[in-house]
Order: sequence, then C-alpha cells, then structure tokens
Amino acid sequence: MVASVTISGHPGSGTSTLVEGLCRSLNWTMINGGQIFRDLAKQHGVSLEEFGQQCMDDDSVDQSLDKLLVETMLSEDSPEIVESRLAGWWAFKNNLQCPRIWIDVSERVRAERVVNREGGEIENKIDLIRERMGADGARYMRYYGIDINSNDPYTCVIESDNMDAEEVLERVLEHLEEFN
Repeated sequence: MVASVTISGHPGSGTSTLVEGLCRSLNWTMINGGQIFRDLAKQHGVSLEEFGQQCMDDDSVDQSLDKLLVETMLSEDSPEIVESRLAGWWAFKNNLQCPRIWIDVSERVRAERVVNREGGEIENKIDLIRERMGADGARYMRYYGIDINSNDPYTCVIESDNMDAEEVLERVLEHLEEFN
C-alpha cells in the first residue's frame, strides 16, 4: 500500500498534533519528517536553526531525508500517513492520488505554539521562524524548484489560526471522506 494521505505545514502549524489525532481516529500508522529532522539535529548536538544551516551547507543531509520520505510513501510498506513540509509536493510530483493536506497558520500563532512546546519568547521565536523559513525556502527552491508557499499540490488547505486541534482533525476527516 502506498501512502493514504500527506500532511504538511510550516513548523509550529500543528501537523504533529493532527497526525496523532488521525492515527487515534483511524488506527493508522505514520512517518513524521519533522520529527526525523528534529532527531537528526539532536543527534548532531545543534539547534534546529543550526542544523538547518548545516543542511544549507551540505546538500546530502536534506536530500537523503527527502529521498527516504519519497521511497517510504511510494512503498508497499508505507504507513498510511506521511507528514513533512514537502510530503504533499512529493505525492504531487510522483502522481500519487491521495489527499494532500496543508495546514496554514500565521507566524504569530506558530511562534506561540513553539513557545508552548519548547519555551522562550514569542518575538524571538518569530525571528527564528522567519530565518528558518527563509533558509528552508531557499533550499527547497535550489534543490527541487519548489516554492514552499505555493498551495498548488494540495487537495485541501486549512487555515487554522482560529481552530483548535479537534476542529482541524474534524475538517481533515471530512476531506478524507469527500476525497474517496
């Protein structure tokens, strides 16, 4: 079985929470690209921002993660859910006919969520989010010609600033029903 759905969004958009809810509701399995990235940063003993810079300097790190995600989503052993910022793009570029969800959240709300998860100051997190988004966006464009801010590959874009986790989950479950 290939992936049944992709979940994407910028850091702090709530994709991990959504994926947990989908796994509970549907008894599905998942792979989380963001967690893999965070784990790699931790293994290297650096912050996410520093690891992002290392990825800018060494193309092989990011590209090996992206290759793993593509191979996983196209595999007969794929989990039902593939979550990463580029998962929807990979499904789109590989003609995978599955729901491709993008969770859209403002910088401020993302920063608040990151502060709640990791601590720190909101204004500082907004600056870090902007730096990371700039670096990541440049990398995706350079490697793959992907504009991370384009909604072209997505079958559903959810603007979730004013939604809680349950409302987002409900909307995604509705989209999954509509898609099939």
